[in-house]
Amino acid sequence: MAKKAVSCPAETALTILEGRWTLLILRALFEGTKRFSELHRSLAGVSHRTLTHQLRELADSGLINRKVYAQVPPKVEYSLTSLGRTLKPVIDAMHEWAETHGRLVKIKRG
Repeated sequence: MAKKAVSCPAETALTILEGRWTLLILRALFEGTKRFSELHRSLAGVSHRTLTHQLRELADSGLINRKVYAQVPPKVEYSLTSLGRTLKPVIDAMHEWAETHGRLVKIKRG
């Protein structure tokens, strides 16, 4: 199925941040460069497959760098690009809003 054209700039941001683990991955990388195992340990509940998929999507969108070292065993590090770092104030604002107003929102789960 073809993706529909984005008609609103805010929709672009939501599309980029829509993955369940995306915000948590970005938050972890705001602290600095991480290896896959470090990210996996810091994100309780994410499967290896899902984390790999989300990291690939973030790299494809230009938000994170994936650096592979030519060694055995393989070493891969993830870090934010300059574009990825521009999301920090956006995510901080979302966090602040949720701290202030989140309890007032009725969320239907499941």
